[in-house]
Amino acid sequence: MNIPVTVLSGYLGSGKTTLLQHILHQKEHLKIAVIVNDMSEINIDSQMIKKHGVIRSDEKLVELQNGCICCTLREDLLLEVEKLVDENYFDYIVIESSGISEPIPVAQTFTYMDEELGVDLSKKCRLDTMVTVVDAEHFWEHYSSGDSLIERKQAVSEEDEREVVDLLVDQIEFANVILLNKAEMIDKASLQLLKSFMRKLNAEAEIIETTYSQVPLENILNTRSFQFEKASQSAGWIKELNEEHVPETEEYRISSFVFKSKKPFHPTRFMNWLENWPTEVVRAKGFFWLASRNEEVGLLSQAGMNVTISGAGNWVATYPLEERESLLIEDEKLRQTWDHQYGDRLTELVLIGVSMSHEQIASSLQECVLTDAEMKSNWKTLADPLPLFRE
Repeated sequence: MNIPVTVLSGYLGSGKTTLLQHILHQKEHLKIAVIVNDMSEINIDSQMIKKHGVIRSDEKLVELQNGCICCTLREDLLLEVEKLVDENYFDYIVIESSGISEPIPVAQTFTYMDEELGVDLSKKCRLDTMVTVVDAEHFWEHYSSGDSLIERKQAVSEEDEREVVDLLVDQIEFANVILLNKAEMIDKASLQLLKSFMRKLNAEAEIIETTYSQVPLENILNTRSFQFEKASQSAGWIKELNEEHVPETEEYRISSFVFKSKKPFHPTRFMNWLENWPTEVVRAKGFFWLASRNEEVGLLSQAGMNVTISGAGNWVATYPLEERESLLIEDEKLRQTWDHQYGDRLTELVLIGVSMSHEQIASSLQECVLTDAEMKSNWKTLADPLPLFRE
């Protein structure tokens, strides 16, 4: 029988170690192996667990430190889990990831075979629950800070260019259980607003309000609720693009809509729009068509103060005829949206906001689209002030 695994994620200070202590105090008959990941040379979280004496002498605490299990220590994680499973003693494995760890690479460790090491944890373990702990008291402060991990001296390396807000979003969008911890520290209206935003970011996760990370263990252990493919499609923006609209929560001022256009953006007008980002939009993601880059798919991603554009490959319309026709046969949605002149080129942007006027924002985006006269002009002559796409 595969050993179930629960992974605890969440930004620094959210309450992951407090949650781990709670699990170990309340576990009763379960023989749990614990893996604690800390970025520092001294694994402070594991020291706290040891000092509280919640690991029994017949149980095990594995320390993975001075690195992150989603990247530099991923191989170590895989091998340590394999060793624990092969001991054939433990009932359960709980992993407390570092505060800057991304959940998807960790989940992939348990989902796909590592060809290089020849280890397939999916045959030995069952990834049971992906828990993300959110600091309700300081969430908006972190979300709107505009800080990078390097600026906060929390980066994995000098090449780690991640923003704090992107990390928060990654941890929330991929979880299947979200704990809004320190819920008692904010008023009811603020808590409901935050809860509504969590639902917009992740349409599938169970959201639980907690104080000191106190949660019934049946909500986070042996839930049998995690499915990798489902989690990969649970982000609210993906649901919206797939026309699975997440119900509005207007009483808490959170709403969303999809802006669509079958005409491309004018690069200068779109750049101006991006530079004057509407403050009420707190999360946006989707694909866009830029007139001056007619072959490339643009990808827009915004969270808090961080707005990025990048490339997402080429439009199917640019593919060789045989490959293009094959994809049209296979993909019904592609056939439905296909334009006889421009193929699959179109803009689909999901915007999530607080007290957001859908009409005003849609209208401002529509002003960035080429006019009928511009559609007949030579797009290659248009000035393009946007930064180059990075894949």
